[in-house]
Parts: sequence; structure tokens; C-alpha cells
Amino acid sequence: MTCSAPQIILATLNARYIHASLGLRYLLANLDRHGGVGLRQHAVLREFTISRAPQDVVAELQATLGPAGKGSVQIIGFGVYIWNVTQTTEVLRLLKLARPDLKVVLGGPEVSHETGQQHIVGLADHVITGWGDVSFAKLCRALLDGPRPLSKIIPGEQPPLEDLALPYAEYSDADLTHRLLYVEASRGCPFKCEFCLSALDKTAWGFDLDRVLAALDTLYQRGARNFKFVDRTFNLKIDNSVRVLQFFLDKLAQPTQGNTALLLHFEVIPDHLPERLRIMLAQFPPGVLQLEVGVQSFNATVQHTISRRQDNAATEANLRWLRAHTHAHLHADLIFGLPGETLQSFADGFDRLCSIDPHEIQLGMLKRLRGSPITRHTQLHGMVYAAEPPYTVQHTGVVDAASMQRFAHFARFWDLLANSGRFTRTLALLLGRAESGSPVTHAPKPGETSPFWRFMAFSDWLWQHLGTTHKLTPEVLVDALFDYMSPNLPVELTRRALLADYLASGARANPKALQGLLPRRTPAQANAKRTLGTRQERHLAL
Repeated sequence: MTCSAPQIILATLNARYIHASLGLRYLLANLDRHGGVGLRQHAVLREFTISRAPQDVVAELQATLGPAGKGSVQIIGFGVYIWNVTQTTEVLRLLKLARPDLKVVLGGPEVSHETGQQHIVGLADHVITGWGDVSFAKLCRALLDGPRPLSKIIPGEQPPLEDLALPYAEYSDADLTHRLLYVEASRGCPFKCEFCLSALDKTAWGFDLDRVLAALDTLYQRGARNFKFVDRTFNLKIDNSVRVLQFFLDKLAQPTQGNTALLLHFEVIPDHLPERLRIMLAQFPPGVLQLEVGVQSFNATVQHTISRRQDNAATEANLRWLRAHTHAHLHADLIFGLPGETLQSFADGFDRLCSIDPHEIQLGMLKRLRGSPITRHTQLHGMVYAAEPPYTVQHTGVVDAASMQRFAHFARFWDLLANSGRFTRTLALLLGRAESGSPVTHAPKPGETSPFWRFMAFSDWLWQHLGTTHKLTPEVLVDALFDYMSPNLPVELTRRALLADYLASGARANPKALQGLLPRRTPAQANAKRTLGTRQERHLAL
């Protein structure tokens, strides 16, 4: 039971409402264990989104804190990440103006490195770098009862995992119903990919799996059906992977549990898929598994430069097997702008991945994460990054700024058209994968055999005609696709593909290209709401 004026607030600004901070819940769960019994009852969690106005966030935090008590100490801890540091800085500035007596503690990856260079650090009273599970609890006790710490920067303790209380009881019933539940069976990563902060880890550490599975079972019995594992390397230790998967297969075998809503997300190593794991993955029905596969680059020279160990042949073979023999939704990641990666070499890798046909290809631009070893390549490879978060690469020694901007448009349009699952049939035509019996009839132009360059041509045209990558409705995209494709393809072939895609995605309006062709929607269809799995369902329905 919490008091009306808490002594401790744990806060963060999430990217979206459906995200629930696992890190803050670890801090809450470990207050009593590492700060002394009774500390947890004086603490509350407050989560916001980056879209909230800073002054509104501050007003809500002040209401939670209540009026300042003479001689009393109140603490607020902020989780700071690359995506929220700008907004959090403004929140903290306003909060300190209103409550200069408030003790502010920062933690999270964004403030764990280069602390002397950050404005937000100057606004705070203390910063915990690295793991905060133990150190935050101890700091709170010291701030409340003394002796006060002398150092502003506090290196986080990294205890054995068995010494940590698990955080899953801190998920509320509302969290279970409306949000992604982040869970983990391990921490750390044994690999040294230099664009990632996990390159600083010495190894990967596994939690006691009996404890984890017992906690997951409790969540499941409470109604949780949406589990996103944040392990960097879920399939590193196959014995543990098999146990986790078997746990969920056993749940699926229970006939009266409402299992159709079960959604599981794992991040897997692409070149490590032994037979034992394949057997398990193949047993899951459609709509349950999402596998995130960090390919990042197929360029062997680039991989060597950034210390990334990846068997490209095994990666490709494993992805093809998963696509052919499982019902898993495959989400593959590529990063553009890595040291030495040209636009053409990236295009070659994209085409290789595209030929495998994962359900989504997530295209990201390299970001200079504070503390990551990627900075050692700055001079040699001419790496120039934005000065402001998220520190996106602006140009490199082999990719100029204009090409970077072209790719940024490409990535955004690819997400809207391909990753959304709304334009699967039309995209096949656009990329030169015409349906059987409906061949592309025009003579190919240079680059047209490449899915990357075919989509780049469309991306360039779309940017030229629309001048924006945002607030583009499906209807605007339908008409744009029709205008772009119909001069070079049979009009009826193009319209038929667009119509099928638009109907399958849930028609909402009446694009000009499809006028007179759309059936009237029923009230149920018109009022249908998107679920967390809607995007995946579009892909898997085909």
C-alpha cells in the first residue's frame, strides 16, 4: 500500500502507450531487497509517452508528489533512453524549476556513458551508470536516511542474477490487458557487434529458468497473453530455449484457456538453428510466434570491420527454412550506414534478404549509441553523425548526405507499403514478382531486376510528388501506386492487385483508383479495432 505523498517516484517517457518499462519495474521490485524493508511501499510508478507535452507531464508528477514538505526528502528516478532524452531533459528542467528540493536520479543507457557531455546530467542530482537494480535501492535509502552520497556519478552494481527480485508482479491488470509485457530469461550478449551497447558485455547471463517460468506462469494465470522477450540471444543456449518454448506449447495444449490470443516475440541469432530448436518452432500454430532476426548486413567486409561474427550462408538457409516450415512471423533487420557499406552493397544485401521473403524487413539507419565501440571508425571511414538524438549517421566516406536522405525516404515508404502488410499483392508487381499468368509486359530498365532499385525508383517518385513521408493514408498510397504503376503495367492488373490488397486490409474509404469497385461495409467492419497482432495477421493471412 502506497502513501498519498510517495517518497519515491519512478518515471519514464515510453515511445508508445503499449510499451511498459521493464527496467523501472525491476527497480520497484528490488527496493525492499536491496534498500531495506518498507521502501517499496513508499514508491510509485508513473509512465508517460514522448508525445505528452512536457508541462503536462510535470503537472502530473507534481500532483503525485504533493506539496513540498519542510525537511522531507522526495526522490524521482527517470529512465533515460536515446528516444526520450530530449523530452526528458525538458521535463526535468521544468520540474527542477518547480521543485528545486526534489532529488533527481537518472539511469538508463543514454546516461550511462559520456556523462560529462550531457545537459540532462547537469540538471540531475545523481546518475547511476549501468545496472541500477541494486544501486538505485541503496541510493534511495542513503538519500532518505543518510549518509548522503558524495559522488554524483554512481557506477551501477552488477550482482549475480539470483540476487535480483523478478519484476513481473509489478505489471498491473491493465498492463496485462493493453500493453506488451517485456520479459527476459537472460541478460547480456557474448557478441561484439560495435554498433550495439551489448558489445560492452563480457558474456550473456541466464536467470534461473525455474524462477522465470514460475513467474511467467503466474502472469499467464492472471490473463497475460502477450510476451515480448528482450533477450539479445534467445537461442544462444538451446536447452533453455527449448524449455521456454515447451512451456508455451503446454499452454497452447490447454483447451479452455483462450490461447488464440497468445503472442510471443523472440530475438534470435540468425545462424544458430539446430534441429532440436527447429522441431519446437515448427509446432507453433499461425499467429503465435514472431521471430526478430538481426541480419544487419550481408557484406562480409563490413561485418569484419564492426566485429560481427555471422555465417551468411547459414543465416540465409535458416531463414528460408523458417519461412518454409514454420508459421512464425519473420521480422528481419538491416542497418544502413555501417562503416564501409555503400548504397550498392546494401542494395545487394537487401535483395538477398528480399529473395528469402521474410514478412517484414525493418530498415534502420546507423545511430551512434553513446558508449558503443562504433566510434573507433569515425575518422578512418569518414563517419559523421547528427549532434542531437538519436545521433543518426549523416554521411560516411562512401555514402553522401543526399544518398542518406534518399534512403531515409525509402525506409519510411517501405514500412508503410511492405511492412504494414497492406500492399502485398501490389508490392509483388512493383518489385517485378508478377503473379503467375500475369507477367510484367514492359521492357526492364536498368536496375529493374533488383527489388531494391525498383522500390527506390518508386520512393524517389513518391517523394517528388508528395514531398512528405508522414500522414499518408492507405487511400493516398493506393492512388499513388496506381498513378506510378499503370503507365507500365496493364491497368486492370494493377487495379485488381490494389483492390484485393485494399479489401484484405480493411477498406476504410474510397480511393479514386478504386471508385465503384468497393463493396459497402457492414457496421461491424467499419467499427473493427486494431489489435496488437493485426499487422502480423495481415502477413500471415497470405
